[in-house]
Amino acid sequence: MAPKENTTMMQASAAVFIQAWWRGTLVRRTLLHAALRVWIIQCWWRQMMLKMLNIRRRAALEFYARQEWAAVKLQSWVRMWHIRHRYCRLLNAVRIIQVYWRWHNCHSRGFIQGHYELKENQLDIQLEISLGSQACKVQQCIPLPIKE
Repeated sequence: MAPKENTTMMQASAAVFIQAWWRGTLVRRTLLHAALRVWIIQCWWRQMMLKMLNIRRRAALEFYARQEWAAVKLQSWVRMWHIRHRYCRLLNAVRIIQVYWRWHNCHSRGFIQGHYELKENQLDIQLEISLGSQACKVQQCIPLPIKE
């Protein structure tokens, strides 16, 4: 082989080597840019998934809180109804006892019952006095002195 051919071969081989190196650099750069873009997209997607997860968690928490509040409200209404029912029963029993007690007092001791009405310059009084089986009704009009 001649030295000129040898130099040409070496130059061609050096050119091929430089081209290969340059193509490799371009490919690596392209792959690096692609990997960076993928990494950015993955980071963004993870953030979106985290936001969606937080939204779902918040919605689940609000739903749970609403259910708990409704249950507590319902329980308080039932307790209130039970207490009110018991109170009404006791009130009715008290009224029955009072009626019998008043009837007993009326027949054993007697009582005074009446009302009054104030008209212009006179007082109208109506009284009913009961002593056992005896009853007395009093109705009187009393004139009132009016100072002018």
